[in-house]
Amino acid sequence: MKVFIDSGDIAEIREAQSMGVIDGVTTNPSLLAKAGKPTKRAIAEICEVVDGPISAEVVAVEKDAILREGRELAKIHRNVVVKVPLIDEGLKAVRIFASEGIKTNVTLCFSAAQALLAAKAGATFVSPFVGRVDDAAGDGMDLVLQVVTIFRNYGLSTQVLTASVRHPVHFVQAAMIGSHAATMPLKVIKQLIKHPLTDVGLAQFLADAKKIPELV
Repeated sequence: MKVFIDSGDIAEIREAQSMGVIDGVTTNPSLLAKAGKPTKRAIAEICEVVDGPISAEVVAVEKDAILREGRELAKIHRNVVVKVPLIDEGLKAVRIFASEGIKTNVTLCFSAAQALLAAKAGATFVSPFVGRVDDAAGDGMDLVLQVVTIFRNYGLSTQVLTASVRHPVHFVQAAMIGSHAATMPLKVIKQLIKHPLTDVGLAQFLADAKKIPELV
């Protein structure tokens, strides 16, 4: 499963990249606003750090405006994936982007039906938001299972990008289900690395290492 970092902070992205565990980056207007840089400059900087899919989101909600904005984003770098909201105007734009060879990530997906329509429109990725589904008293991972199963049933090329990952359990379940990718903040990536038994074992090894006699 591909691992993406969900961030607009270039320092966070560099840190995750230095670990050798990320395959791409997802951003959104909220994350880029926190970074405090113009969108195009921020995306260009990210593309210099990570050689993989970099999702850059449009803010337009009407087809022609989405197309204009998405085409400009796609010009930044060959790795840019245009992130489009799962609305009817968004799907119209995705269909045209696909015909032009522009990759897309259809975002804000909350049902299997939405995901199937996004795939039929030609989306490169579709992003079910598991954490937000859980927040609304649903089962986010069941949604991912539904989408993965449907895509496999029909041999669809669209990749499932599990988004709104809140904790390690989401991550492991997504991998077991067969999600193609999962995106999460740096905080969650670090949670994946941590385990109390690792800490205990390391502390014991280091303590024992001090007891080894030095060569004279």
